[in-house]
Amino acid sequence: MANKGRPGAVRKTKKGPTTGTGGHGRKSLEGKGPTPKAEDRPYHKAYRGKELAERSAAKRPAGRAGASRGRSKTAEEVVTGRNSVVEALRAGVPAKALHVAVRVEMDDRVKESLKLAAERGIPVMESHKPELDRMTDDAVHQGLVLQIPPYDYQDALELAEETMAKFKKGYIRNAPLFVALDGITDPRNLGAIIRSASAFSGHGVIVPERRSVGMTASAWKTSAGAAVRVPVARASNLNNALKAFKQLGIYVVGLDGSGDVSLPGLELATEPLCIVVGSEGKGLSRLVRENCDQIVSIPIDSDMESLNASMAVGISLYEVSRQRAAQ
Repeated sequence: MANKGRPGAVRKTKKGPTTGTGGHGRKSLEGKGPTPKAEDRPYHKAYRGKELAERSAAKRPAGRAGASRGRSKTAEEVVTGRNSVVEALRAGVPAKALHVAVRVEMDDRVKESLKLAAERGIPVMESHKPELDRMTDDAVHQGLVLQIPPYDYQDALELAEETMAKFKKGYIRNAPLFVALDGITDPRNLGAIIRSASAFSGHGVIVPERRSVGMTASAWKTSAGAAVRVPVARASNLNNALKAFKQLGIYVVGLDGSGDVSLPGLELATEPLCIVVGSEGKGLSRLVRENCDQIVSIPIDSDMESLNASMAVGISLYEVSRQRAAQ
């Protein structure tokens, strides 16, 4: 019953269903939904952090599914610091861009870096210090950062097949000659080996995909430009690659101080050849030794325990080249 004393007022006398709107105003009660996460709000600092993380992830090389063939690339590398940058530019290390800090303090190294970059057509970009810090993971860069493009590795088996095909057709005079690295992790050794391979008509250097050195700026510098002429190829599994080489008609010889064949007596020197060298400390791994046709030793003075990997390769390539020239 309505309350006549208060117009418009309704007094409920009992609980139970009442007449409603039928949900006509439900949409007005929905609001804007749950508050977005901080990383999804464009004006929040967490959003910027998420963007940077996604960019870094995009730069990382994707894992290879199965035994895919072709060329593979590594993530980009940067050379930091004025001395390192100018030395890399002097050595002709391939560069994608030279980043210079805004209002950088000019000295002879900065001036020479800018001059060399201009001569080689390398883009020069002015960047603020926070951006350079991010690029270098907060390394000391002194306002100068050289961006190195990822090396384009050829597949090891493809390189061997192509080289053998050219040799059989008479397109190349010397028998195929490769150097494979087993457990080498020092980029300077790789650079020196590439340089020796170039000097003695090598056709390629093979590196395993995992737990091995790659083509870094240091390797480029040590090769003294030879990396432009001698391809570096990757093998997803070195032992499988060596087995495939042997099926193609390429003999595999390993270098080891306890070898059963002395280098001057290497009768396989004039044949298609792959020389495998191990690390100075551990030498050749057991499986690699088992996949070699011969284990070759270099005669050295008894007071000297072993040779540096790049030096051993250089001596071996010289002897192979000498025997081939005398053929």
